Amino acid sequence: QVQLVESGGGLVQAGGSLRLSCVVSGVTFRRTALGWLRQVPGKERELVAAISWGDGSITHYADSVKGRFAISKDNAKNTVYLQMDSLRPEDTAVYYCAARTEIWFATTHQEYNDWGRGTRVTVSS
Repeated sequence: QVQLVESGGGLVQAGGSLRLSCVVSGVTFRRTALGWLRQVPGKERELVAAISWGDGSITHYADSVKGRFAISKDNAKNTVYLQMDSLRPEDTAVYYCAARTEIWFATTHQEYNDWGRGTRVTVSS
């Protein structure tokens, strides 16, 4: 059974930083495409960042976070991270770690079939 457990959310002022972590179990971590999604009430869930399986050499970002967010992973710890810098009030959302086995890279939220319970990020102005 796939399990994804996020941590690291919280309240931060605009311009600040947060680092989200997600421990993944129940999959062959090195052969799992991983991503971070976010959702605001009343809006569709959107992909924020994605990282390829293996060594994670390929990454993808939503235009709204390029240059501010960075996704990475540690295969030895079965953990994927999202470093968020220069946060803006519009980044306020619940952030979900997501996984998809059987494919090497997933750049749309529809491609993921397992998610965590989410961690809330609130950015105050």
